[in-house]
Amino acid sequence: MTRSMRICLLLVLNAALVAGRAVAEEPGTASAEVPATTPLGSGPYPAVMEVDPGLPTHTLYHPADLQASGQLPVVVWGNGACWNAGNSFRWFLSDISSYGYLVIALGPIVAKPVPVRAQSMTPMPASTATATGAAKLPPPATHSSQLIDAMNWAIAANSRPGSPFFHRLDTAAIAVMGQSCGGAQAIEASADPRVRTTVIWNSGLFRQPTSMAGGKPLTKSDLNRLHAPTAYISGDAEDIAFANANDDFDFIKHIPLFRAYGRGVLHSGTYGDRNGGEFAGIAVAWLNWQLKGDARTRLMFVGPDCGLCVNPHWVVRSKNLH
Repeated sequence: MTRSMRICLLLVLNAALVAGRAVAEEPGTASAEVPATTPLGSGPYPAVMEVDPGLPTHTLYHPADLQASGQLPVVVWGNGACWNAGNSFRWFLSDISSYGYLVIALGPIVAKPVPVRAQSMTPMPASTATATGAAKLPPPATHSSQLIDAMNWAIAANSRPGSPFFHRLDTAAIAVMGQSCGGAQAIEASADPRVRTTVIWNSGLFRQPTSMAGGKPLTKSDLNRLHAPTAYISGDAEDIAFANANDDFDFIKHIPLFRAYGRGVLHSGTYGDRNGGEFAGIAVAWLNWQLKGDARTRLMFVGPDCGLCVNPHWVVRSKNLH
């Protein structure tokens, strides 16, 4: 296959992974008006949202038909601004789940989640781009330890007779993800040896210690505790976390690492787009590669002609990635 043919194939693959997300509906709808039992997502297993009585502090996203979707890897999620609202990123998380994942987000389902509107909402004030600014925020409503709680709950549910997830989860395939403040939570929780991959969205650590994630004070040295393939995805220089993500990428030397940012994308990403927009397509591709061993989606990230590399909307860097 010639280089030009390969690039054409990767562009088609890239388009396919985000297909079905641009639907004739107002972008950025928070989906609060859609009943939790309404299956959502562009994948083959449309997902519902619920709170399990055994984990009332979190929100679950899972395929409506658990018998059809096979064993589900587990994705735990920290919200932007460390919100305590598990349905605040519903479009994005439903779409991921619809490709065969159990997603567990911090916070219960609330009546009026903060709307994550595409390109119009900054989850955290611009002043929080420094550790000093972040320290002036109120205490976080959620904490890094709750991501560990989610992992523990999923593993227990997989082993408990009578659980709807009994022997339906792949508990050896766990991902930790989070946006903005939730990204800092994900960094802290990713020291857990059970984590197979981490994705940090619109986030990165400060050079000064920060307790914004609700756990221990975090510094750049905590990045050395990451032990699995990790991706940093953000907007461009208008994203308040852009410099933090770049700095983390430069600091980390010891693990497979991917860094990409979208041109013209703000701190609010595409989470509020119907089916999560481009960010959901990237999330599904990365998770399918890292947790399901999908060689096809690996092509989105690896090599000079990778799917995102040849997409003019994206700027990509990587290290130790094979």
